[in-house]
Amino acid sequence: MRTRTPLMAGLAVSLSWTLFPSSFSGAEDTSWRSDLETWRTQRAANLQKPGGWLSLVGLEWLKDGDNSFGSAADNQIHIAGAAPHLGVLHLKDGTVRLLRPASGFPDGFQLNGKSAEPQALGTDADEHTSKLTAGTLAMMVIKRGDRFALRVKDSQAPTRLNFRGLHWYVPDAKFRVPARWIPYHPPKILSIPTIIHSNLSLPSPGAAEFVLGGKTYRLEPVIEEPGDTELFFILRDATSRTTTYGAGRFLYTAFPDHGLAQPGELWLDFNRLCNPPCAFTPYATCPLPPPQNRLPVAIPAGEKRYHD
Repeated sequence: MRTRTPLMAGLAVSLSWTLFPSSFSGAEDTSWRSDLETWRTQRAANLQKPGGWLSLVGLEWLKDGDNSFGSAADNQIHIAGAAPHLGVLHLKDGTVRLLRPASGFPDGFQLNGKSAEPQALGTDADEHTSKLTAGTLAMMVIKRGDRFALRVKDSQAPTRLNFRGLHWYVPDAKFRVPARWIPYHPPKILSIPTIIHSNLSLPSPGAAEFVLGGKTYRLEPVIEEPGDTELFFILRDATSRTTTYGAGRFLYTAFPDHGLAQPGELWLDFNRLCNPPCAFTPYATCPLPPPQNRLPVAIPAGEKRYHD
């Protein structure tokens, strides 16, 4: 399950706990602000890419058996702007196969850059995901739990073409805070709820404990995918009732200075809090904050609501 494009610009986390600065020097502050602005600019650019989250226009759940798709009214899955009959997705025993429609595959319909042929499709849960394309449309099969869906993107989607920029709080260094890393042995497996009313089981290697406004708080990150080199924090704070996305926000950080298995330190730069994909489209399958990551404190930093 992948919900993001790379978001991190490196943060130095190798300082000793006792040496974490309470404020920046002038040069450090200039560098930090410059890096933050670069990261924010890149985040907007990633969203606007032809295959970015702003291009997502459809999420169609597959039933067992045949699922025809195209623009004609007799399809189980209707895709506006496509040929009348693109193909058939046949779901059986956890495998999705692409089949020809009665009229044959239309001209220009491709699978992984070549003319489409009947075959089993890789999903986003597999090592290789199959990509179906037709004109400005790009489609892939995704797996969520034991369910499969066809995800549809359109590089000419109004949400992409009419993108009007992101809204941010003014950068504030007081929301870049040191955190104490408390490793778990063994890692916990967290049940993460999702916006589609399912649950993900993801490993949490430890907890980050930090002080904000004189009070101590704790957040539990997860490892989003095997081999990741970032901690993924799914959290919500009190601003979700007023100025930030109601379901919560995401934060990615570098690993602690002594790795995941040893006590250590890391930085939590809440100025890099960002909205999940479901803030921009109703067709995403975003994870939601687990109860322990729903903070009672307001963190007026990072990305604000998009639609306000």
